[in-house]
Amino acid sequence: MKKLFLSIMAITALGFVTSCSSDDNTPVVVDDGPQGEVITKTGLLTANETWTANNIYILDGKVVINEGVTLTIEPGTIIKGAQGQDTQASALIVDQGGKLIADGTASEPIIFTSILDNIAVGQTAGTNLTVEDSGLWGGVLVLGRAPISVSGDLLTNQIEGIPANEPFGQYGGNISNDNSGIIRYVSIRHGGIAIGQDNEINGLTLGGVGSGTIIDHVEVVANQDDAFEWFGGTVNASNLLAWGQQDDGLDVDQSYSGTISNAVVIQTANSDRAIEIDGPEGSAATYASFTMNSITLIGNAANAFYADYRDGARGSFNNVLAYGFGADAKIRFNGQASQDNFVNGIISFSNWQIVLPAGVPNVGALLVNTPAGSETNFTSHATAIANPSAATVGANLGVFTWTFASQKGAL
Repeated sequence: MKKLFLSIMAITALGFVTSCSSDDNTPVVVDDGPQGEVITKTGLLTANETWTANNIYILDGKVVINEGVTLTIEPGTIIKGAQGQDTQASALIVDQGGKLIADGTASEPIIFTSILDNIAVGQTAGTNLTVEDSGLWGGVLVLGRAPISVSGDLLTNQIEGIPANEPFGQYGGNISNDNSGIIRYVSIRHGGIAIGQDNEINGLTLGGVGSGTIIDHVEVVANQDDAFEWFGGTVNASNLLAWGQQDDGLDVDQSYSGTISNAVVIQTANSDRAIEIDGPEGSAATYASFTMNSITLIGNAANAFYADYRDGARGSFNNVLAYGFGADAKIRFNGQASQDNFVNGIISFSNWQIVLPAGVPNVGALLVNTPAGSETNFTSHATAIANPSAATVGANLGVFTWTFASQKGAL
């Protein structure tokens, strides 16, 4: 059965306070068939809710899981972001003290996508959007109460992607084991709309998220900004896939101190850095560090950087496979503080294997902005290999067969 559905007007009475609506009044024709209906959500969730797989849910503007509220999303559920522009961009936001239980499965992942995607109930992919379609809605933001390091040593900060005048958007605190819920077997597609100059929404934003939260088996496809970005916090994240983002694949800021394991970044010609690491912005948590283990970076000839270490970056980067990049791509240590940390082993490497582009003589030639004599801190831990099939490090790609990227042959 075809239903004519005006997303800005159809607001269900499921415990919402109406606010932050989209400016987009375009009718959307949706075939809900016998399975269920299309349900529009907007504003603040003030009571616990469960979103079920027989319906499609439309995010009309910001949908905010309030403090003390839990949103449960069943496996196989499809959520579509409406086309609000700038500050009216649609997004799902887990506010501090709220909880999202989005616990999908490999056969029934939870899918966040654009309202323009023709994916229907029971499907895992539509047919009309590709990895080139980005910035069609916002993204998913999780805001916790774990430590961060920002200018002025503030305990909390306003997250990027949310206007400063909104009554939500604060993240950070002193609860290292804070629990914002579960995000598992979740695919986030075609998002990253900008709300202002240099202020876009990431596919999955993790602001001050604590170690009590589960982030596992998450895919971000075709995001206009970063695929994944950590702003401080202590949460561990595993089995991550970024494909076709237009900025960075894995971006770490503000003294994040968890572990990222088994991740793959698949670059396109529009992508920027596969990895971007920034250091602490304040003196708080200055000595905190983090670890990346078992990472595969699949480049494109147009990409400028494998990795960019900036502003006092820290971290340990182990068991990394990189291939497919062009001859001009580099590993950069940007700024004196990052260079010092590289020299002193505060940025450390082990077990890198790289398929060198044609014309690049050795792994040392990939480095830029390294003090003389320090190159061995990388080159003694990195090996050139003939092709990816010779690799003994990197991510286990077999765990990503459930993803949209796998369905489309990107792996």
